[in-house]
Amino acid sequence: MASKWLLFTALILALNSFSYAAECSGKPSPTAQPNVNPIQTAPPKFVKSVKNGKLYTVGVGEDMINVVHVWGTPYEMGYAHGELLTEKAQSMLNSVWGYLEQQIKDAIDGKVDFIPKWFLNDVANLGLDAALGLEYEITNHYTGKYFEEEIQGLAAASGVDVKKIRDIHMIGELTKGSCSMFGANGSATPDGGLLQLRALDWNVDGPFKNYPQITVYHPNVGNGHAFANIGWTGWIGSITGVSSEKIAISEIGVSFPDDTFGKESRFGIPFTYILRDILQFDVSLQDAMKRLSSADRTCDLILGVGDGKDSEFRGVEYSHSVANFFTSDNLKPTADWHPMIRDIVYWGMDWLCPGYSVVLARQLTAYHGNITAANTIQYVVPIVQTGDLHVAVYDLPNEVLYVANARADDETGPNMAYDRAFIRMDMATVFSEQPPSP
Repeated sequence: MASKWLLFTALILALNSFSYAAECSGKPSPTAQPNVNPIQTAPPKFVKSVKNGKLYTVGVGEDMINVVHVWGTPYEMGYAHGELLTEKAQSMLNSVWGYLEQQIKDAIDGKVDFIPKWFLNDVANLGLDAALGLEYEITNHYTGKYFEEEIQGLAAASGVDVKKIRDIHMIGELTKGSCSMFGANGSATPDGGLLQLRALDWNVDGPFKNYPQITVYHPNVGNGHAFANIGWTGWIGSITGVSSEKIAISEIGVSFPDDTFGKESRFGIPFTYILRDILQFDVSLQDAMKRLSSADRTCDLILGVGDGKDSEFRGVEYSHSVANFFTSDNLKPTADWHPMIRDIVYWGMDWLCPGYSVVLARQLTAYHGNITAANTIQYVVPIVQTGDLHVAVYDLPNEVLYVANARADDETGPNMAYDRAFIRMDMATVFSEQPPSP
């Protein structure tokens, strides 16, 4: 009996060891080509205004993106958002709901494996509506009430059911996506300033690519400061964004952690909301680090926070158990495929992902000392092939944003964002936009 118990224990330890040692198996194509598209530099074009809101477009032709400015209370900002783009908001939110239903069905049928098993169990026992409602109730205790107020305003103007909007915003906790990031400063850049990458690799077969939007919030005095949320119509959580305080965020979903991550939890603030709180309320890198350290955290992620005022960047190993902060001097994980590079913090696609990380390290090393937005756009993201759905490059000291979006269903040209034309935006001008006249 004892020998059987020892054998069983050894088997469990071996399985645990295997799970921690697992690595992602993907890698970029060796024939990947530079992105030679000219960067678009035309200023935003005014389209229309409503009470508490203005709609612009930026970029030309098929690379055009909506820029929505909203002012006021959370409810007023949500209402203006829904009023400016009612039909798009309806289409986006309903399409995402249908997409989510199909993903859950495919996960139950074993066709996809990125939906957590605990959530599939909830769906099996309760149904999708109730399972997402439960997730909302679990996280609502940890979430600022202003998110609910904004959703109420968005629902009132767009006509989309409040519960549907709430539930859709739980998708980030369920499908974190593979992504890449870096923060480069000091000796890595020509002027020593901070350049930051956020590359979002998510399912380009879904509806998100059809609704790119930059939502610029101008909250009332006392409720934070102006910030830009780079996402989609009808989406209020943050996975990509930059603030008027020169703070920017990056994020990577972790499917291949090691044992340093510890445990995950369902009980805490959704990461898309804590990232938005950083953009809206924090004025320094230290503020953001304090927020992340003290938060009720949930799932395994790698986060990045940059502060352009002092050109500092931190990578964050983030889970329910830990919030570990990294510079180029203590970068993890330690591996020959993830070498330390002076004044650069970086990860390619995941925590343990040799195929992408080694190519990202190679490109960053090749341009060390001259890592610029132009070189990142032309020679880093397209060669690493990261940023399927969208890519943001933040030149934080100079308040300049470069952004690209994947090909929509009705567009032509390259499919992936990293191969398409980037749009340059002067964020100082964007953040100084005045509210519409009464």
